[in-house]
Amino acid sequence: MKQLIDYIPLLVFFLVWSLDERLVSIGGYERTVGGVFSAAEFLLVASTLVYGALWLKEKRLDKFQWITFVAVVLFCIPTIVFRNIEFLKWKAPIVNWLFASIFLGSRFIGEKPAIEHMMGHAVPAPREVWQRLNLYWVLYFFVLGAINLAVALLLSEALWIKFKVFGNLALTFGFVFAQMPLLSKYLEEPEGDTLK
Repeated sequence: MKQLIDYIPLLVFFLVWSLDERLVSIGGYERTVGGVFSAAEFLLVASTLVYGALWLKEKRLDKFQWITFVAVVLFCIPTIVFRNIEFLKWKAPIVNWLFASIFLGSRFIGEKPAIEHMMGHAVPAPREVWQRLNLYWVLYFFVLGAINLAVALLLSEALWIKFKVFGNLALTFGFVFAQMPLLSKYLEEPEGDTLK
């Protein structure tokens, strides 16, 4: 559920980007809505609202939410101010490479790898399984960052945005599901759930 909430600002970005640019007037204040720069403004506002609401409700954000939020602020503001989408194109690669660094660093710092911190409460797997999964996540985030950079620099704006919203989600779901066979043998059957 948390990952779906984190996805809301990106969906807002896509919906606003997909609109034809139009001038909207609210209370005497006029603003252009639609297109990539308007979408960046909405991404910034939606991220602030979503992560602000999560922080108020939970009294905390996890490291990955902080990194994502700070990256949105750092990359959206220059995109909006300088009217240059090149800033925004670097957000996904850099965030993915930061995640790869965190997962890699967790192998050497602390008692558990990052993936065990995230999923260890739900799956009682041995340490070597978590170490292997953690390495898979390091590689995944590194490769995903490279793919995002290639897509951003080599493809059209429309294909880049569609990949950013839908391609990343599909790749992540596929990657998570590919790990299920490795973790399934460590999932415990709930008691009283056997057929008679």
